[in-house]
Amino acid sequence: MPRAAQRRLHVLNRPKLRQSWSKYNLYNLWRTRDPKIGLADAETFFQQKWRAKGVLRSYHGEHIKERDWERMFSRRLLSVADMNPRYMAANDGSEMAAGRGSGQDMITPYMNMTFAPMERRLDIAIFRAMFASSARQARHFVVHGKVKVNGKVMPFPAYKLNPGDMFQVEPDSVLFATGQPKKKGGSGPRKASKAPEDNSEAEPAAEGAEAAEAAEASEVPEQDPETTDKPEAPKTDMKPTKFAIMDLSKQVKTILTRDRDLSALQKQNLRSFLKRAKSLLAKAGRSTATPTDIIDELNKTIKELNLSDDSAKAALTESSSSEQADVSSRPPPRSIEDLNAEELKALQRLIKEDEENPADPTKPYHTPWKPRDYMSPFAFIPRYLEVNQNVCSAVYLRHPVARNGAAEVPTPFGYGVNQLAFNWYLRRR
Repeated sequence: MPRAAQRRLHVLNRPKLRQSWSKYNLYNLWRTRDPKIGLADAETFFQQKWRAKGVLRSYHGEHIKERDWERMFSRRLLSVADMNPRYMAANDGSEMAAGRGSGQDMITPYMNMTFAPMERRLDIAIFRAMFASSARQARHFVVHGKVKVNGKVMPFPAYKLNPGDMFQVEPDSVLFATGQPKKKGGSGPRKASKAPEDNSEAEPAAEGAEAAEAAEASEVPEQDPETTDKPEAPKTDMKPTKFAIMDLSKQVKTILTRDRDLSALQKQNLRSFLKRAKSLLAKAGRSTATPTDIIDELNKTIKELNLSDDSAKAALTESSSSEQADVSSRPPPRSIEDLNAEELKALQRLIKEDEENPADPTKPYHTPWKPRDYMSPFAFIPRYLEVNQNVCSAVYLRHPVARNGAAEVPTPFGYGVNQLAFNWYLRRR
């Protein structure tokens, strides 16, 4: 599909509700009113069902093809009756079991369970568990191998969960989905998140190094036949290398902004160096990267940087001397012994917060981590999921059911619209 023909998911003139935490979707939810389908005599019953189906399908799995949903559709509407066990022990319960809604005033909204089979999909369950900011993002996590089901990597978003299945999402992906994005000055979250997945340039180097690492093959853990995961190899700490590249790029940016005596060729060379440093920073985030290879490429890039005169070096020396002057002009730091009780408690609280939520510029999201804006209105977890946010995992307890007065399938539309959509998929036209 050409770029100009791509449809926008969130529009304000003719809004459609989506499974998303977008601020535009939140505004559309706030101003949405009852569509009043079936209340006018001008529409036929076929038209009413068609409109209701279209309204509901824009929210329930709009990224899923219609024919795939029709295969999932079930005529069975699961429900349970809430009965008082003490009353049932004292009486036979015939009056409670008689009639719709177990003999009570509030009815059981069976028709709100029309899209209950959709809640079994893995991507929808990830979105309901608040591990992703939209159903489309949850699908992206599944396709790229960020999700495990019962300990095995599950790359299929359409996988239907069974009662008792446990699914887990990588914590970094959950923090990226639910945290605030980076500022415009830094590397964007999308570019940083794509770096670990692009292994096209690292695979040839890994193939060439297999012969050299044959002696160490015995130390690599064997493949577990019960899982589809790759054996976990010891990870190398690449943070010092990333920080070194970022500091060097910062110095080059300082030279470009402060020194006005640079020639056009020198500025071009410095900008090309920044581009190469950015690609090196992306390579440092890959699983096959080593500090030695990254440092060698960085040194080679520095040698290729051609600066004919000493203007850039003088600017770098001037910037470093100004920073030293700023540091020398600051007042001397106070010792811990000079702090009173309140300041000491505040310092301990700051240290604890920094240890639990440190600042890491290599992460694809803003650090220290903060929850994203407009997230609280969507903070809702259905009763059929048991979620543990500490380890980013959840258990699909059972299939959603309808109870007396409420249904467990989250939907922004009422009983009548769901009833018309259910009748549409019954094919009784």
